[in-house]
Amino acid sequence: STYRLIIKGKVQNVGFRHWFSNQAITIGLNGYIQNLENLNEVEAIVQGSMEKILNIVEKSKIGPELSLVEGIIPNKIVSNVIYSGFIVKYN
Repeated sequence: STYRLIIKGKVQNVGFRHWFSNQAITIGLNGYIQNLENLNEVEAIVQGSMEKILNIVEKSKIGPELSLVEGIIPNKIVSNVIYSGFIVKYN
């Protein structure tokens, strides 16, 4: 499965992307995470089993120490792209 997660709250400039990337790698998910123009949102594309995706969604509700996650919007997407590994995109 491939999901696009929009994670809202205090999630920029608190180490959230790096933390999320480490979690994704540990869990075994592929894809990427990046900041969005809205300073209260990050976007993650995660690819893997539903079990692994649900796992990272649950972990992300808590997030790293300095973050404050207010909500996560998951959307299943149809993707022909097969991601290998997980990266932080800097835009």
